[in-house]
Formats: sequence, structure tokens, C-alpha cells
Amino acid sequence: MSAARYDAAALRHPEVAAHVKATIDFDLDHFDESMATADALVTWDLPTENLRARAPRLRWIHIIGAGVEHLQPLDWLPPVVTLTNNRGVHAEKAGQYGLMALLMLNNAVPRLVGAQRAHRYVASFTTAITGKVLLVVGAGAMGSAVARQARRIGLRTVGIRRRPRRTAGFDEVHPVAAIDRLLPAADFVVVTAPATPETAHLIDERRLGLMKPGAGLVNMGRASVVDYEAVATALRAGDLGGAVLDVFDPEPLPAASPLWDAPNLIITPHMSSDDALTYAPRTLDLVFENLGRLVTGRRLKNRVDPTRGY
Repeated sequence: MSAARYDAAALRHPEVAAHVKATIDFDLDHFDESMATADALVTWDLPTENLRARAPRLRWIHIIGAGVEHLQPLDWLPPVVTLTNNRGVHAEKAGQYGLMALLMLNNAVPRLVGAQRAHRYVASFTTAITGKVLLVVGAGAMGSAVARQARRIGLRTVGIRRRPRRTAGFDEVHPVAAIDRLLPAADFVVVTAPATPETAHLIDERRLGLMKPGAGLVNMGRASVVDYEAVATALRAGDLGGAVLDVFDPEPLPAASPLWDAPNLIITPHMSSDDALTYAPRTLDLVFENLGRLVTGRRLKNRVDPTRGY
């Protein structure tokens, strides 16, 4: 979020930029000074104590990631302040990562990588991915992007979301209550759900046991949604065919974590959805769109519901 990137975005949105005086500062020692007159704040994290008194004019906070669990509970948020997030900015890259993970699992790449590391030449013959079933737990922007990519290569796509509705990329969408019925039919399960009290260990030992023997698991949402100790156990027992995990708690994943040595597992360091070239410009385009809405009194995009936590 550099001055140069802001200036470039301002040139893309000149009508909105004409109404904005922007300050870019990464020094928290200046926070109170800056917030004394600020109408809007773009940030990842912030001091939340007595925010209303410290920022009397504040009307909008934009978080530059999709998740806001690091700010929970949101009881510090003044009622007059709207909180928004970066939902959708990740979608294109996330969809491509999801497609990669599905193809890796279908072609036994986690197993082959382990064999290569052990200097073993082990043939692992697999079947084509066409016609197999993908279950996406969290059929939001990221999950929908994965589903769209999966349909391109012939998978049947089934989604789970809190409020089921027709969603791009999915053949069908179901409520969370249907998860136990849907897991046994899935060849692949991709988790993109947000971290909330309701989703904590949603995929636990019991539900891992409901999955089809040899099925693949991908988590590119939040670590708290999946019981990783149970995943490691299922991988060692051969109940899971393989897994690709991109999110952890804590991060970086400690060197002593047993996940490093779990078989048939690919670990990536929380990189599934952040495009190194376009993430910041797309974020700023979203910010400028919402700045325009703020100036004209329209409803902001990507509003976070404090009661749901996303």
C-alpha cells in the first residue's frame, strides 16, 4: 500500500480522488494524530480501544484481507462505522490454486513427492478427474472461483454455505446442516470457509471419517475450520488419499509441527490467493469504488456483519 500504488489508483479513479485527501503512514505512533480527522481507514490491524473517542469522524474501515477474525470480537466497532473486507480480490488466483491442488491430489502428487524425497521410484496409477465430485465448504467468492475452475475440467461441484442460494460455479448448493450427508459422496473436499465460532473444527475427526476412503482434502480458508491433528492421523492411517494445506495457526508453521512429516501432504505457506502483481492494485480499486460510494452516501461493497464475523 505504497504512495506510488495509491497515486496510480488515483489516476484510474480521478473523479473520486478529487474528493480525497490521503495519508499513508505505517507508524502507530501517529495513529491518534491521523485518526483525529479521518473519515475512512484502510488497514489490516488497528488499535481498537476507545476508537470512537480517538476517531470522532470515522465512518468506514476497510480491511485489506478477506478474514477479520484477528479483530474479533467486533464489539469495539462503533455503530456509526461500517467495516468492509477484501472479499473477491483473491478470487482469480484462489481459483487457479484450487485447480492446481485438485489436479495434484488426483494425480497422487503428494505421494510422489514423498517417494522422491525418500529416493523411491514408486508408480502410482490414477484415474481421470472428469466426472468426480468436488465438495466446497464455504461457497463464497473464493469457493466459487475454485468451483468454476473445477467445472472446466469436468468435476461435479457441490457447495455448502450458511445461506444456500444459486451460486456461480456450483451445480448445487446446500446448507451447513447437509454436510454429513454430502461428505461420503465427495472425491475432493475444498475448505474456503471463514473463521467464526460456528466453523471452528467444522471438519473434525468424525467428519473426516465420513469422507470417502482415499478422498483428497484442501484447506485454503482458515486453519481453525479443520482439525489438523485429525488430518495427520487420517493421512498416516491411509484413510485420506492426500491433502494440500495452505493455512495454519500459528503462522509460520512451527518447525516442530507433526504436519511436516505427515505422509501424502503438501504444505504451502499461506500463498494460495495473494497475487504478487495485482493484489494491491485490485485492493485499491475496491477502496476507490467504496470511497465513491461513501462520498455519495451509497451502500458500501463487502460489508462485514459484526454479528456473523464475516
